[in-house]
Amino acid sequence: MSAFKSPFKMGSIELPNNIFYAPLAGCSDYPYRKMTSKYQPGLICCEMVKMDALMRNDPNTFHMLDYDKTMHPISGQLCGSKPAMAGPAARIIEELGFDTVDLNCGCPVDKVTKDGSGSGMLKNPQLIGEVISNMVAAVKIPVTVKIRAGWDETQLNAPLITRIAEEAGAVAICIHGRTRKQGYKGPANWDYIKECKDVARTIKIIGNGDVIDGPSAERMFQHTNCDAVLVARGTMGQPWIVEDIIRYLCGGPEIARTFEERRQVFYEHFLHTVDYHHSRRVAIEMRRVGCWYFKKAAGTRAFREAISRADDPEFVRELILNFPAGDIQDSDSGSEEECCGEE
Repeated sequence: MSAFKSPFKMGSIELPNNIFYAPLAGCSDYPYRKMTSKYQPGLICCEMVKMDALMRNDPNTFHMLDYDKTMHPISGQLCGSKPAMAGPAARIIEELGFDTVDLNCGCPVDKVTKDGSGSGMLKNPQLIGEVISNMVAAVKIPVTVKIRAGWDETQLNAPLITRIAEEAGAVAICIHGRTRKQGYKGPANWDYIKECKDVARTIKIIGNGDVIDGPSAERMFQHTNCDAVLVARGTMGQPWIVEDIIRYLCGGPEIARTFEERRQVFYEHFLHTVDYHHSRRVAIEMRRVGCWYFKKAAGTRAFREAISRADDPEFVRELILNFPAGDIQDSDSGSEEECCGEE
C-alpha cells in the first residue's frame, strides 16, 4: 500500500517526498512560499494564473509567479480552457524555470468557471485531454492536472478524466474529494480518489481534501492507496505541517509547537512580507495571516481583533513581538475562527 516516500519520482523528476502543498488562491504569495519551502515539502505551487493573461504579458500575472532558488521544487499552475493557448502558456512556465506545470480543473468560483475554466472543464473531459496534450507537446517538464470528483453528484467523472489525462501524457493527477457544487462544504469523499487510483495505470494519484495533520494523511493513504497527498488549508499558519506529517507517518513523536514558537515563525513570515510588499499591503496581508498562526491557541481573541484592524507595519511588528502570552493556552483544540481563505 502506498505511504510516505522519500525521494518520490514523478515523471522525469525526483522530488524530496510525496507530501505536497497546494496553491491557495489569494494566499500562496511569495512570502507564504518562502515560509513553506523552508520546511521542504515534496512540491509547492504558486497561485493559479490565467493562460490568456500570461500570453498578453500581464505584469501582475508574472508578479504572482515570482520565486527564488530556495523554493524549488516548485510548480506553476495554469487556468484556462483554450487548447491553442495551453502549449505556449505552459512553455512560459517552463522558461521561467518551474519544475512542473499544472492545469487547474478544480477551482469552483463563478468568475473562473463562467468561461468554462477551472472546475468548469469537468463538464467537458475531452477538452481537458486536448489541453493537456498541447501542454505535454510544448514542454519537457512534467505536466500534471488538478480536478474535483465531478461537477455535481450527477456528474462524478473523475475516473474517466484520470484515464483521459493519462492518455494525454499527464504524469500525475490530483483529485479533490468534493464536487464543484460542494465547494468547500461538507467532508471530502475519499472514495472518489480511490476510484481514480483503481483505474490508473502509470499516472500518479494525488489525494486532496481534509488532510490537516499526520493522522488524516495516514488515513488518506490507507483509504485510497494514493501515491501522494496534497495539503491545502492545513498549511495556513502551519508552514511546518509537512514535518509533522512525515514524523507521524514514520512513527516519530509528535512535535509540540508552543505559542512562542508560533510567534517567532509568524514574525519571520512578517519579515518576508515586509521585504516583498509595500507597507500598506503588508498590513492588509498580516490581518489574515496573523489569524492563521493563532487560530488553534485559546486566549488569542484580543490579538486577532487587534491585528484585524492593523493599518501600519510597525503596529503589526509591535503587536507580534510584545503581545503578552497571558492566559494563552497552547492547544490543538482551541479557537477555530477563520480569517481567510479557501484552497
